[in-house]
Amino acid sequence: VQLVESGGGVVQSGGSLRLSCEASGSIRYIVAMGWYRQAPGKERELVATSTRGGSTNYADSVKGRFTISRVNHQNTVWLHMNSLKSEDTAVYFCNAHTKVEIIEGSTEFDYWGQGTQVTVSS
Repeated sequence: VQLVESGGGVVQSGGSLRLSCEASGSIRYIVAMGWYRQAPGKERELVATSTRGGSTNYADSVKGRFTISRVNHQNTVWLHMNSLKSEDTAVYFCNAHTKVEIIEGSTEFDYWGQGTQVTVSS
């Protein structure tokens, strides 16, 4: 699975940005897609995820401000970010979680995009 992200940039506090991520390759095994972020000196953290079945999950810090949307047949996921704050500044990574059913059970693997920088200036 290959992931290509776009949409990062510099925005003022209170502004909006939209990130997009398109998956290609063995997309039939993707069961969930989402966004994670990593700020300087911090660990990578979950921002939002969306499963093939339509369930979504958000970090508490972005609830009410960020929205994840996905088109399954296009294997594209977007992250709509509103009311951005300086603490949202980070490199944002697209994630695709895959699951392959085999005779012995199943195997799961995570794929990552190259990351896109989001900088919120105060």
